[in-house]
Amino acid sequence: MDRYERLSTLLDLLGQRGKVDVDDLAGELTVSAATIRRDLDHLADQQLLTRTRGGAVANNVAYDLPLRYKTARHASEKERIGRGAAAMVARGSVVGLNGGTTTTEVARALAVLPELNGADEPTLTVVTNALNIASELAVRPHVKIVVTGGVARQASFELSGPLATRILDEITMDLVFLGVDAVDPVHGAYAHHEGEASINRLMAERARRVVVTADSSKLGGHAFARICPASAIDTLITDDAAPEEVVAAFEAEGVTVRLV
Repeated sequence: MDRYERLSTLLDLLGQRGKVDVDDLAGELTVSAATIRRDLDHLADQQLLTRTRGGAVANNVAYDLPLRYKTARHASEKERIGRGAAAMVARGSVVGLNGGTTTTEVARALAVLPELNGADEPTLTVVTNALNIASELAVRPHVKIVVTGGVARQASFELSGPLATRILDEITMDLVFLGVDAVDPVHGAYAHHEGEASINRLMAERARRVVVTADSSKLGGHAFARICPASAIDTLITDDAAPEEVVAAFEAEGVTVRLV
């Protein structure tokens, strides 16, 4: 486990438990207590937790895991999902991307897709509410970027709120790739934050096709706010570790499942 994976795990455990102990964490993660202390000090410096004698507690601004710490989790699966998603995009398409590490990989795959590259003018339009995705694609001459507007969340770089709805009300997309915090074959796609879920829902409503991009760890779970029901999802792209029974459940609901 590298440092970013360890930091990610520490924040996850803290979110679940509310408080953590250095010695317990050292045993669980099979590293020294000194390493855990340095990690907790680093996270405390970024105001992601509050240090205590012998451990840490969640502070009053704790929220879902910041994007920079999510990046290392299931990285190879997300890269494969990104490439699989990009392969669905035709030249001249209007594509929606919400925020998250998986959709960031979709954006990166679109940026280097051979059939879209090589032009001095846009061959693809990307509509996004994610500042990091807009920043990465803005330097690509073959991509026209449309940013929704709204108020940015530090955890995900996503724009949300009433200001983000104005542009979405005026446009139509060929397909939208949704990164999610959980997706269930019965109840649909979820996000941790209700503001993000609201904007993501509107993006799905404005697209002709809805594609959920989620690694297998997110299948069959739930989060706080629903983005859309399973009936609104056309395709699910996930990794080949997805349980067969879960894949079958999605397919029984009319969702096309692509394993990568």
